[in-house]
Amino acid sequence: MTVTARTDGPVLVVGTGLLGASVGLALRAIGVDVLLEDSSTAALELAADYGAGRPLDAGTSPALVVVAVPPDQIPAVVAGALERFPHALVTDVGSVKQHPLAALRQRGADLSRYLGSHPLAGRERGGPVSARADLFLARPWVVTPHELTAPGQVHTLEDLVLDLGATPVRMTPAEHDASVALVSHLPQLLASLMAARLVDAPHAAVAIAGQGLRDVTRIASSSPELWVQILGANAQAVLPLLDAVAADLDALRAAIREPAQPGARRAVAEVLASGNSGVARLPGKHGQDARFASLVVLIDDRPGQLARLLTEIGEVDVNLEDLRLEHSPGAAIGIVEVSVLPEVRDRLERELTTRGWRVAG
Repeated sequence: MTVTARTDGPVLVVGTGLLGASVGLALRAIGVDVLLEDSSTAALELAADYGAGRPLDAGTSPALVVVAVPPDQIPAVVAGALERFPHALVTDVGSVKQHPLAALRQRGADLSRYLGSHPLAGRERGGPVSARADLFLARPWVVTPHELTAPGQVHTLEDLVLDLGATPVRMTPAEHDASVALVSHLPQLLASLMAARLVDAPHAAVAIAGQGLRDVTRIASSSPELWVQILGANAQAVLPLLDAVAADLDALRAAIREPAQPGARRAVAEVLASGNSGVARLPGKHGQDARFASLVVLIDDRPGQLARLLTEIGEVDVNLEDLRLEHSPGAAIGIVEVSVLPEVRDRLERELTTRGWRVAG
C-alpha cells in the first residue's frame, strides 16, 4: 500500500542518535526527502548508511528542522537553525519544554518559527544503530505551542507526527513539564533507587528475583549523563513530587515500624489500594484495565512453546488483548499471563486445558 506523506520535504534532522535517526527512517519510508546533520561524522555516516537520510549539502534549504540533540545542546542548536534557515519551522524533541523556550527567549531568537515537541518513545539503547522506523508508532507526541505560534505551524508539526505514526497531543510547555515529571522523570528516579538496592544485595536474593522486580527496575539502565541534564532542566516540577513521595514513605515507615498500633494495617492497606487505583488509570493495555480478564498458562521452557500457545489461542478464535511473559527461577518453565475479554476467558481456559496446556488456578 502506498502512503501519501503529509509532510513537505526536505526535512533536516540535526542529531542522528536514536530519535533523530528514527525520524529519518520513518520519513524516508514514505518518500520524504530527509537531510542529516550531526557533530559526529561517524554517527552521521552510520545513520546515512542505515537509510535515515542524506548528509546536508550547502545548496539545500529545509522546510522543517527537527533538532534531536542532548538537552544541554538544544537552545544553541535550535538558535543556530533559526538563523541558518530563515524560512524553516524548527522543532526539538527534548524531554523538557520550558527550559529551551526560556533560553531561546533570552538569546533573542526568532520564537515565531520555533515550536517545541516531545515524542514519548525510546529504547534502552541509543545511537543510530538502535533506530527504528516504527519507534513512534501509536506513541503520544506532545506539541507545545507558545504565545508566538501560528495555527498553521501547529498543523505542520502535527502532520509530521502523524506521518511518523504517532498520536499528536497539544499541551502548553508548563503542562508538558508537569506531566512528564510525574509519568517519566519520577519513575526514572524511583526505578534507579530500587535498582541501587541490588548493588550490594546477596547473590541468593538476586538469583530469585522475579518479573515484578524486573518491571520496577527496567528503566534503571538509562544513561546517567542524559538524565542529569533532564532532571536539572525540570527540577522545579520534579522536586514537589519527590517531597510527596518522601512524605508517603515516612508515613509508611511509621506504620510498618509499629504494625500492631491502631491504624497501622489500614495505613499500609490504603497505600496498596491507592496503587491499585492508580494503575487502573493507565491508558490502553498497560494498566489493569477492568475490560480484560487474565489467564495464567504454564509452558515448558523449550523452543516453539510460546509460538504454539499463541497459534492455538488464535485457532479457538480468541483475540489476545495483552501478554506478559515471566520465567520461573530455578525451573524449566515459563509463565504466560494473557489478557482477553471477560466473556471469552472461561471458554479459552476450557479450550487450552483440552489441548493439554496447564492453566494456573
